[in-house]
Amino acid sequence: MTQEALSDTVDELDRRVIAALQLNGRAPWSAVARWVGASETTAQRRYTAMRERGLARVTGTLELDRTREGSSMLVRVQARPGRGLEAAARFAESPDVRFVAVVTGAADLIVDFVARDNEEMMRMLFTDLPAADLITSTEAVPVIRAFTTAGMWDTGLLPPAAVADLRPDPVSPFCDPGRDRAPQALTLLEHEIAAALREDGRIQVSALARRLKHAQSSVARAMDRLISRGILQFRTLVEPSLLGFDAEFMVWLSIEPDRLDAAGRQLAKHPGTKFVSASTGRFNLVGHVVLPRRADLFPYTREVIGALPGLLASDVTLHLVTMKYSWHRMVRPT
Repeated sequence: MTQEALSDTVDELDRRVIAALQLNGRAPWSAVARWVGASETTAQRRYTAMRERGLARVTGTLELDRTREGSSMLVRVQARPGRGLEAAARFAESPDVRFVAVVTGAADLIVDFVARDNEEMMRMLFTDLPAADLITSTEAVPVIRAFTTAGMWDTGLLPPAAVADLRPDPVSPFCDPGRDRAPQALTLLEHEIAAALREDGRIQVSALARRLKHAQSSVARAMDRLISRGILQFRTLVEPSLLGFDAEFMVWLSIEPDRLDAAGRQLAKHPGTKFVSASTGRFNLVGHVVLPRRADLFPYTREVIGALPGLLASDVTLHLVTMKYSWHRMVRPT
């Protein structure tokens, strides 16, 4: 779908509401209204309408490397000729997959598997691989250390003052003193809260407590623990084109090992970077990026990728369609 067609499905107020919720998915409607130039009722109504149409939703996400909930494996998939979309649809149906994109370049699909342990990952990749009959090869890239995450991304559609007001004390992963602590197991209540917030990141604590049949005070304390420990983040899922970003892509970089930390921090600071992590294998730094236009890829390649310290090789896979974001199938506007 063209940028023009997508833009017709939302207006500037909708985009400002999305931008505010990306800064803080659980921001009070009074705070959202203050920065989007509308009443609380209007801001809430706009979000509800977009959520009902499947265009946007706030979701709670767990930071896997802080818990014992599993680890991420990005898989570059090559499909049989003409079978890429069918393969992507099968991957998107899998409960083990949280992200699927159809891309151009050296791979046809990018799939993010999440597994609790090596045995489960082997099952996913070798025994029960979705669409195995439709693909010709795979390359697994384990994610080992985040430099920035999608929940920390700023769309840039609101002024810096809005960021300071709405975003609650963000701490970059590479600056977090607790980053290297041993992962912590979640309690049963924390599991239940995380599962509910994955479906609706804006559910009120009182409603969540009723659903889970726990005291509201217990639920509130458990949520606060998850958020304060950096285990639970909130992000707003939306097709980037709706916000004016026509180019969505992933960068796959080979960096000299002793320059990896510096390169990761540098790439994380770029305003288009939604996610960047160290990884293992042929590519040891992987990023998910958006830019306003595909033409912007040319200066980006020269000025951003080319300026990274220790760069040995790079690859770019440009998204044609992203079928699943953070566990959710998103409706593409028609």
